[in-house]
Amino acid sequence: MELSITDNAIKRFKANLSNNPDAKGLRISIKPTGCNGYSYVLDYASDISNDDQVMTFSDVSVVVDNESLQLIDGTEIDFIEEGFNQVFKFTNPNATGECGCGESFSI
Repeated sequence: MELSITDNAIKRFKANLSNNPDAKGLRISIKPTGCNGYSYVLDYASDISNDDQVMTFSDVSVVVDNESLQLIDGTEIDFIEEGFNQVFKFTNPNATGECGCGESFSI
């Protein structure tokens, strides 16, 4: 299983984690929701379970549970800044569709 994270996203992850020194890393997960079935969730990893995969990108620990990792295997995560808009962009090769706003996807 694999993820790729751009330099821009890593910089943002580091900035976010610096505001929460108790976090063991950044957690990426998937939840069923939205108009297309699934949504990406970014949160701080306060604990790491046996079912989690931990990947390190430039000193940033990224924690993903096994079920979510299967849905986002091969995904590239980027951080885009356009004017006042700032957003994490997920390019998921497993997605068969996305909603118009990019908040949810289907597989």
